[in-house]
Amino acid sequence: MVLTIDREPWESADATRLRAAQRAELDARYGCDDHEPGAAPTAETVSVFLIARDPGGTAVGCGGLRFFAAGSAEIKRMYVSPPARGTGVATAILRALEQAAHDAGVRTLLLETGTAQPDAMRFYEREGYRRIDNFGPYRGEALSVCYARDLP
Repeated sequence: MVLTIDREPWESADATRLRAAQRAELDARYGCDDHEPGAAPTAETVSVFLIARDPGGTAVGCGGLRFFAAGSAEIKRMYVSPPARGTGVATAILRALEQAAHDAGVRTLLLETGTAQPDAMRFYEREGYRRIDNFGPYRGEALSVCYARDLP
């Protein structure tokens, strides 16, 4: 699939719609709406937010970066709409996030996913992320699974 991936404001209509769809899917998987430890990401804390669009201009996926001190950042709100899964959208978004992080001087990308998301765990492992001890607000959280990748 030919995609365009661009930065968009956190509050844009498509960004809001994609994040709401992700939230609804995760709420259904976990059976509750309290499955993400720590402070919820916001426009102030996720300074890079990318939207992937298909050739017709439809927003089919998203992902963001929350920057930390000491050359690291966390991937937040990675999501691909169900009809676009398996078409390379997730990989394209991930590579664009990695490039944006690299351009910003990030050396290590971190992320958190959950135990009810085996598809996400397989994806990140396939894409070169290694499982790490839970970090930050995810320490001690039984539903959290954390990963990292050092950027070239």
